[in-house]
Amino acid sequence: MNYNILNEIKLKFTTSGGPGGQNVNRTATRVELYFDVENSLFLTEDEKTMVRNKLDNRINSQGLLIVYAADTRSQVKNREIVINRFLELIKEAVKKKKVGRHTKRTLASVEKRLKGKKITSEKKKNRKKIDD
Repeated sequence: MNYNILNEIKLKFTTSGGPGGQNVNRTATRVELYFDVENSLFLTEDEKTMVRNKLDNRINSQGLLIVYAADTRSQVKNREIVINRFLELIKEAVKKKKVGRHTKRTLASVEKRLKGKKITSEKKKNRKKIDD
């Protein structure tokens, strides 16, 4: 089965503002992409949760992820832009966070820190009044 996430998106074309003069009132160049996160067959349950958490500001009350593009005068270019944005958003949302591991300080870094503390200490000692 050759199933793709792009089979689950719906595109809607509307008129957009911006560059194009009076022509923008007649042509539908703005592209809106809708993706139903809850009913997706492509994403696993864990991935759906990650998408909901990371992209909650782009998901409406019906559970649809909305991405739009009105960057150019061309509907075809806007379609490419919105699909690329969508794929990038999904890819970033389902990326697992890298686990950081604690490492031991090196002997050289400990010595460098202690040397710096010693220099600061000497500097402050030299500022004191000398009692005779």
